[in-house]
Amino acid sequence: MEHYFCKVPVLHIEFMRFTYYGHACFMIETAGKKLLFDPFITGNDKAKHIDINSIQADYILLSHGHGDHIADLVPIAKNTGATVIAMAEIAHWAEEHGIKNVHPMNYGPKAFEFGKVRMVPAAHSSSLPDGSYGGNPGGFIVTTSDGSFYYTGDTCLTSDLKLVPHYGKLDFAVMPVGGNYTMDPEDAMIASDFIQCNRVVGVHYNTWPIIGIDTNKALAAFKAAGKELHLPAIGETIEL
Repeated sequence: MEHYFCKVPVLHIEFMRFTYYGHACFMIETAGKKLLFDPFITGNDKAKHIDINSIQADYILLSHGHGDHIADLVPIAKNTGATVIAMAEIAHWAEEHGIKNVHPMNYGPKAFEFGKVRMVPAAHSSSLPDGSYGGNPGGFIVTTSDGSFYYTGDTCLTSDLKLVPHYGKLDFAVMPVGGNYTMDPEDAMIASDFIQCNRVVGVHYNTWPIIGIDTNKALAAFKAAGKELHLPAIGETIEL
């Protein structure tokens, strides 16, 4: 009697690990590298339990120069030896503060060892902690072997977001949802339509009362619209 076996292929599911450090600071582990974004931790009372000396990073990406996005850049970059990717003016400022590994950018794409980074505009402002010019604010579309994601940086709702789908399909997006300085949850839902991505991780909210939101209301609104909103706790790691 002959036996025939159908070999079922093993499905290998790629994912990225997202760790939230509060405000707009987060880590994404992808393609074997750790990418840290907008390091502001020690100045955030809600993130006092996070030890910045325990954070490891291969790259640090900066969306703009405001203190609530780069306050912990220098100690973390020096401690880890990470390469700083930022607008040229911020990269040069980082060099002046003793950071040796920097990669200056402006709007456009660039290949790195972990994948491709495209820096895109954000509708916001930018200056450095000493008041000097911080170049233009931006966001990052990152494409690796694990997938693609978009960090908008600090931005309001803008029609520029409609260009994002031309750069490829996103697995998720990281967006500010606190309002006042940036988009709020309602704007972020519209933005998710513009970028054609219904999976959103919210940041830049509830750090201070001026950017406070009703998280339950925001989560319910996204769910009612058939979208996912993730609001991890500070220090929490999720898989996306």
